[in-house]
Amino acid sequence: MAAPEPDPRPGPTSGPTSGPTSDSEPDTGPGTGPGTPPGTAPGPAPAARSGPGPGLGSGPRLRPGPDTDADSDADADSDSDAPPGPEPLTVPSMSAGPDFGLRPWEMSDLPLVREAAQDPYIPLITTIPPRYSDKAAEAFVRRQWDRAATGTGYPFAIVRSRDRRPVGGAIGLWLRDLPQGRASIGYWMVASGRGQGVTRAALRTVTHWALHDLRVPRLQLFIEPWNTASAHIAEDVGYRREGLLRGWQQVGGERRDMAVYGLLNSDGPVDGRAVAED
Repeated sequence: MAAPEPDPRPGPTSGPTSGPTSDSEPDTGPGTGPGTPPGTAPGPAPAARSGPGPGLGSGPRLRPGPDTDADSDADADSDSDAPPGPEPLTVPSMSAGPDFGLRPWEMSDLPLVREAAQDPYIPLITTIPPRYSDKAAEAFVRRQWDRAATGTGYPFAIVRSRDRRPVGGAIGLWLRDLPQGRASIGYWMVASGRGQGVTRAALRTVTHWALHDLRVPRLQLFIEPWNTASAHIAEDVGYRREGLLRGWQQVGGERRDMAVYGLLNSDGPVDGRAVAED
C-alpha cells in the first residue's frame, strides 16, 4: 500500500495492498499491498459527478501558488490577493485492462469498507473505520465525494469490469501539491483481492492518466520499507526509489519511515518499456 492523504477529520488519525502510500486516501494510504500483513444505503448524490472516461469533465489546473511553507499570516487582510481555491473535480470511470476498472465511490460499496476495516493495517493509514458500523462506513464514502467536490483529488474504487462491483481495493490521485507541479498516489487492497494483478493494473492506469491526460509533471508514492510487494508493483509501473524519509508518517502510535518513489512525465523508458505504458 502507498500512504494516504491527511485525515480531514478533527482529532488524530486512527490509523492502506498492495498497501497504502502516505499521500493517498481513496482513503488510500502508503502503498498497502499484497506483501502486508470497503449494502446499499440511501445518501445524497455526490457533489462530484462521475464522468465517462479520462480526459472528460473537469481536471486540475496547474497554476502558480505560494510555497506550502510560506507564512500563512502574510497578507491576511487582503483576500483579493489570494489565489483562487481548488475547483470541484469530476471523478471519471475508466478501464484498467480487460478485467478491471476504476469508478467513483458509491454507497453500495459498504461491504468493501467492512472488509477493509477488518484488515490489521489499512485502518492505520487511512480513515477506514477501525470498528465497522454502517454509519461510519457511509461517512467514509461521503468523505470520498467531498475530496472530489473540494478539489483535493480523485478517489476511485477498483471494480470488476463485468459488473462494476469492487474487487477489494481503492486508489486515489491527490493534488495538494499540484501548484508545485507534483501529485501523489495512494492505494490499498484487502487480502481477498491480492495476487490477481489488480493493484498493478490500477496503478498503471492512474499513473498514465495523470502524466499524459492531466499532464502532471511529477508523481510520487510513499511506501514503508518493509512492504516489498508494494515496492515491486511501483517499480514495475516505472517508479524509481529516490530515498528514505525518516519518521515521515504517523502510523498507529509511532512515527514510521517511508521510502519515496517518483516518476516524471519526462522520464524515458524503464527496462525497455515506455513509462506507465498501457
